[in-house]
Amino acid sequence: MAVSFVTLFQWRLNSVLLLLDNEILLLGVKDQILSLVSKLDEVGSYLGDPLFWTLHAREMAGSFLTLYEPKLEKKGKDQMVSFIRKLDEVTGVAGDVERIRGCYKTWVSEIRGTLREADDYVDNFVMKVYGQTEQDQKESTAEFGSEIENIKSRVSEIMNRTPQLGASPSPVLEDIQQFFRSKFDERTPLVSCMLSYMNLPYDLKLSLLFCCAFRRVYRKTKGDLVRVLVAAGLTQEKSGELMEDKAQENIERLVDLGMLEEEVSIWDSFSVPSPYYEFSLSVMKAEDFFISTANSDSIIPPTARHVSILEAANTITGMNILPHSLFVSAKDGLSKASSDCLRNVLHNAKLLRVLDLENTNLKNLPDEVGQLVNLRYLGVTHSRLNELPQSIGNLRNLQTLDIFFSGFEVELSNGVLNLTQLRHLKMCRPMNDGEVTVPQGISRLRNLQTLEGIYAGGDIAEELGIMTQLRSLEVRRVSEDHADELYFSVMKLTRLQNLSLFVERERGSYDSSSSLEYENSILPCLESFSPPPLLQTLELEGRLIEMPLWLGSMENLTTLRLCYSHLSENPTTILQFLPNLKYLQMAEAYKGRRMEKEFFRAGGFSKLEYLYISSRNLVEWKQIEEGALPCLKQLSINYCYELMVLPEGLQHVITLQILDLWDVHEDLIRRLSPNGGPENYKIKHIPLVTYRGYMSHGFWGNFTCFVCSKAL
Repeated sequence: MAVSFVTLFQWRLNSVLLLLDNEILLLGVKDQILSLVSKLDEVGSYLGDPLFWTLHAREMAGSFLTLYEPKLEKKGKDQMVSFIRKLDEVTGVAGDVERIRGCYKTWVSEIRGTLREADDYVDNFVMKVYGQTEQDQKESTAEFGSEIENIKSRVSEIMNRTPQLGASPSPVLEDIQQFFRSKFDERTPLVSCMLSYMNLPYDLKLSLLFCCAFRRVYRKTKGDLVRVLVAAGLTQEKSGELMEDKAQENIERLVDLGMLEEEVSIWDSFSVPSPYYEFSLSVMKAEDFFISTANSDSIIPPTARHVSILEAANTITGMNILPHSLFVSAKDGLSKASSDCLRNVLHNAKLLRVLDLENTNLKNLPDEVGQLVNLRYLGVTHSRLNELPQSIGNLRNLQTLDIFFSGFEVELSNGVLNLTQLRHLKMCRPMNDGEVTVPQGISRLRNLQTLEGIYAGGDIAEELGIMTQLRSLEVRRVSEDHADELYFSVMKLTRLQNLSLFVERERGSYDSSSSLEYENSILPCLESFSPPPLLQTLELEGRLIEMPLWLGSMENLTTLRLCYSHLSENPTTILQFLPNLKYLQMAEAYKGRRMEKEFFRAGGFSKLEYLYISSRNLVEWKQIEEGALPCLKQLSINYCYELMVLPEGLQHVITLQILDLWDVHEDLIRRLSPNGGPENYKIKHIPLVTYRGYMSHGFWGNFTCFVCSKAL
């Protein structure tokens, strides 16, 4: 509802109070801030009137119908028209509908505009006061206090002009909502979904808008979404609490409501389904959001605060904007003209909080980035970036730095050590083992929660031991030279939830004619390791001599990836009864040619939802015992070139929704064919089956994908 954009600004003011509590010099404005927060409570109470909910619903429904009427089927259009009539009918109790709607739009626009200007002023103050002398800080604080009083006065004046709307249509908002639920039920799904959307808190609606801003090729994971939402200020900052936890709760709530759904092809990634995607787009103009696609010739309005350019062509022009969030994803990189245009935007966008540049092929960050002292999130992924400028150290408010899959020789400058607010550092090079060497002293970043892509050598093991605040760690090029010291430090990280260990590959050890990639690259000394108690995600890449026994005691583990383990023993023996395991990836984890029924026993993997298997050696998967895998939703079998049959008992896994068969033996496809395939009975209950690969006689196109519903 409209009330919530007021609440969001109150959160912003409270975050300033948290800052001021650490600066005795600035406590003089605390009373003014608290007074403004109290005044905004009055605004919130007024906007909480049920009539405003009705008016807001009317505006949203009208915008949606205007935007999508040509695409709606008659049934959907009739639903929305009926909904609008009912809303007008309820509003009419309070007086003339058109007059009331006009008053509502004018008044809400005025209060919204005032608070957005105030939000910008708060950002400017926080940037200005940092690093000033004591005398200058006193002067800036006095000016800030005066401006807070001015904002309060302006809000009071607007409140004195509140629309005279006559009698409220109902004393209780729940009564109105129940009235509409009774009129529009499951037989009118479009309106039912809109009512659910209308009842979302404002921060969750904006979260959906940000999810709409991401491109579909490189879909953001849950962790990426969390970091963006925190940087954009969509979570309330409270002393002693992590904003990331609240953002994750919001995402999980949206998933539970069906407003976010997991992507089929990328685990732990999400998209906004219809009709919630369309509902979000219909309110974008009111929220100063703008999304441009590859085929769009729309001009980005200068008032846009959050701009996403998806699948950008080689040239981007006409960006005369001062955004708070900017997402750019390119098809094949950006031209010089586009880079120049981007540089001009960054030169003026002093209040930018989120900058996400994807697949742009940038070789250097524009110098202007070092001036964006309000920036909270900087992502430069799938680029050619080889170094970060020393001026990166100016970004004193930066929370996330993501340079995943950047240049071949990407390095971190010592300027990174000045990023005292940095919470997440994600890195990876597209060569060797992907490792990036971090400068000595990285442990000085006491707010760091995520550290991914680091080289295991040097002195990093010693520093990791004192970074006890870490929650996610990815270490690459682990070798026997430093493994013991590394593991000893990792065992001290009692807050760690995600851990990835990548072995140092022996150069020249891989024979392309062999199925055993990483055969001589052994992940060392794991028998001496003991995982931190809160660990939920574990990834081990490299050969294992045997399955670590401690894996069987990891009760909090939800995700396990075993890559290139090349085990001779059955890896599932000690995994089947992990109580919370939901995702299991076994990529060349087992080098045997047959999987017997012992791999998936009755009652085993009680919570597993996703199972990925790839093996160049696997020829036969014999049986799944009935009662195994009772919650499995998706089974992916990839690069099993010799696999001839799927297991007996697969037909009993009735929860299975998706079966992916990528690059498997063509005889297996023939056996599963609905056109007389003798083993089609094993998969005919699965709603979605996908294939990708090569077949020799036209049944399947070369390297194409065939998707079907219910059967092949």
